[in-house]
Amino acid sequence: MLNKYLENPPLADDELMAAIDIGSNSFHLAIARLDHGEVRKVVSMSEKVQLAAGLDEHNVLSAAAEKRGLDCLSRFVARLDSVSPERIRVVATNALRQAKNADDFIERANEILPKPIEIIAGREEARLIYLGVSHTNGSSDKRLVLDIGGGSTEFIIGEGFEPLLTESLQMGCVAYTKKFFADGQITKEAFNKAMTSARKEILAINGQYQKVGWSSVIGSSGTIKAVRNVLVSKGWSDDQERVTYQGVKKLEKLLIKIGNVEGIELEGVKEHRKAVFPAGVAVLRAAMKVLGIDTITYSDGALREGVLYDMLGRLASEDVRDRSVLALIKRYSVDKKQARQVVRTSKHLFKQVKGELQLSSDDADVLRRAAYLHEIGLAISHSSYHKHSAYLLEHSDIPGFSQVDQKRLAQLMLSHRRKLKTEVLEQVCHIGGNQLVYLCLLLRLAVLAHHSRSEYELPLLQLEITDSHCWQITAATDKEHYAFLLTDLQAEIEQFAKWNIKLSVVEKV
Repeated sequence: MLNKYLENPPLADDELMAAIDIGSNSFHLAIARLDHGEVRKVVSMSEKVQLAAGLDEHNVLSAAAEKRGLDCLSRFVARLDSVSPERIRVVATNALRQAKNADDFIERANEILPKPIEIIAGREEARLIYLGVSHTNGSSDKRLVLDIGGGSTEFIIGEGFEPLLTESLQMGCVAYTKKFFADGQITKEAFNKAMTSARKEILAINGQYQKVGWSSVIGSSGTIKAVRNVLVSKGWSDDQERVTYQGVKKLEKLLIKIGNVEGIELEGVKEHRKAVFPAGVAVLRAAMKVLGIDTITYSDGALREGVLYDMLGRLASEDVRDRSVLALIKRYSVDKKQARQVVRTSKHLFKQVKGELQLSSDDADVLRRAAYLHEIGLAISHSSYHKHSAYLLEHSDIPGFSQVDQKRLAQLMLSHRRKLKTEVLEQVCHIGGNQLVYLCLLLRLAVLAHHSRSEYELPLLQLEITDSHCWQITAATDKEHYAFLLTDLQAEIEQFAKWNIKLSVVEKV
C-alpha cells in the first residue's frame, strides 16, 4: 500500500485531509497531509465531552451533553477552513448509536459541520481502529488490538493491514463509571462488580478469539495510554514500557487505597480522566484476565487515524465499500450478468441528468452499489425480495459503510419495484434528501428496463429533465424482444406522480 501511495499519491503535497471522531468520552480532530506515502498529522485536538455521561436510563441524551458536543464541534470547525469538504469525514460511535434522540443532535451538528456525521456500527469502528493501529505500528504478525472507549470496547485480531475478527462489546469507561463508580468512591466491591460484568461480556467472544490466536497485543486510546503512563512512572511496566497484567493489579490496589476519584494524583492521568479512570482499569484488567494477556504495547494510532487511512484508500480508488459489495454479491449468489446490465443502464441514466438534478460523484457511487445489490434478497425468497434486500443491507455489518449509508441503500432497495407509497416520500427525503429520491427513481427505471432479463442489447434510453419535477424518457421499442418496454414505462407514470414527479414517455420509432 505504501509503495502505491508513493508512486501515485491520491493527494497533492499541499492538500489536507481531516477526520473528526465523535466518541462517547472524547471528541477528536485530526488534520493531516500525505508525506512519503504516510499520513502525517499537522493539527490534533481533543476534548473530553463525555457524551455518554449525558445518557439517562432511557438512553436519552441530555440537553447539557448536546450543548457540550455542539460547542466542541464549533471549535473544531474553526480549524477546518483550509480543508476541502470532500476530504473530511465525521464519524460517531457508541454514544450516538445508543441515544434515542441521536437524530436531534445530528441535525443540529450537521448545520455546523462541513460534512454530515456518519454513525458507524461497532464492528466498523473496530475495523477502522485496526486500520489506524496497523498503519501506526507496522508488523506482519497476527495481533490482537484492544481499544477501551467511553461506551464500548473493541477487540480486533488482524494480520498486516487486514482485520480477521472484529467485535465491539457494550462496556466502556464512561458507561462503567455511571454503573459502578457513580459516587466517585473507589472500593474493592465496585471493582469486583465492574470486572464481573466485563468478564461476562468478554467470555462470549473468548472461545472464537482463542481459536484464531495472536502473537502480540496492542492497546490504543486514552485509557490504555493513561495506564501505561502510570505503570512506567511507578516502575510497574516491563523493560519495553509495556502494560503488564501484574502492573494493572498493583494499580487496582493503589486506586482502592486512594479511595476516591478526587484523590487520584498519578503521573499520566490528566484531570479530565480521573473520574473514568477506575472503570477503565477494571475493564482492562478483566480483558487481560479472561484473554490471558500478560503484556500490552501502546499505540498512538486509533479511530481517527483509521478514518484518515480509510479516506486515503477511497481517494486512491481502493474503497473498502466496493470490496464489501463484491463479498455480498458472492455471499448471496447474485446474478452477476443481470446486475451488470442494471449497473450499466443506471450509469447511463445518471450521466444524462446529474447536472440538472445536482447529483454528485458520491451519489453515483450509491446508485452503482445499489444496482449491483438490488437482488440480494432473492437468496431468501422471490416474494417481496426487495424487502429482504433492504433488511439485509440495513441490518448487516458491512465494512466501510456507516449506518446512514446502509439506510440509504435500504431505501433504494424498497423503492426499486412494486408500487411507490406517497407516505414513504418524506422518510426518503429525511434519510437522504431530494438526491436520494432521484436515485430511487433512476434505479427504478434501470431495473424496469431489464425486467425481461433479455440477452439482447437494450435500446438506448434518453432521459431529459426540464425541471426537477418533470422527467421525459425516450425509448426505441421497435425490436420484438423489447415490445413490452413502452407499456412498462407508461405504467410508471402513475407511480412517479405519487412522488411528485411528472413522467412522460416517448416512443422513438
